[in-house]
Amino acid sequence: MQFDAIEPGVYPELIYPPYKSTAKRGPTQAPLRVRDETATGTNLFASPKLILPHDMDLTKQGKGEPLGEKIVVTGRVLDEDGKPVRNSLLEVWQCNAAGRYFHKKDQHDAPLDPNFTGFGKMLTDDDGRYRFVSIKPGPYPWGNHHKAWRPAHIHFSLFGNVYAQRLVTQMYFPNDPLFAYDPIFQSIPDEAARQRLISRFSLEETVDDKMLGYEFDIVLRGRNATPMGI
Repeated sequence: MQFDAIEPGVYPELIYPPYKSTAKRGPTQAPLRVRDETATGTNLFASPKLILPHDMDLTKQGKGEPLGEKIVVTGRVLDEDGKPVRNSLLEVWQCNAAGRYFHKKDQHDAPLDPNFTGFGKMLTDDDGRYRFVSIKPGPYPWGNHHKAWRPAHIHFSLFGNVYAQRLVTQMYFPNDPLFAYDPIFQSIPDEAARQRLISRFSLEETVDDKMLGYEFDIVLRGRNATPMGI
């Protein structure tokens, strides 16, 4: 595994002026490159004890059914060589169907759902596959610019099997009209890389008349790496 294995244009610039808060929190000095075999040679292990009941079904964490469109999301996590990333911790978080997060800092005018917190976690299997059940999130205003609304998305945090595979990103849904107006989505310079952030509708993964299915494969590093979400 190469140490520096990300193609140009896949990761966003740390300061991207259209995304206004990056100007305040982004570094103003050039980064220092650290070459250390530990990043690519040290194995990470996630214990199955980390996974609690209903962590993989976000619709079963309350006292009743949450409101909104029920969905199932699945996909494979692969390394830069196309090999499955096995037994790796994957965490997700999202807003509810009305576009509000279960967090005290989110006070915008949308209802909270007492039966939906929007947090989940799981381990990939021997084929690198993950699967979870949730509610399709709604778009929400975020105050970055006039009429600023985020496209519907789910946040993903992946730890991989070695330190260099760490990734935090976002999964979007097909054909969202807000893509062209969202500075976070547009911060990825390469168009092909942006498309890798969009899930695919899957009739095969759709569960009868209960929930629609979406597929979202994630590649940790390499030419076809999934972009980082800022």
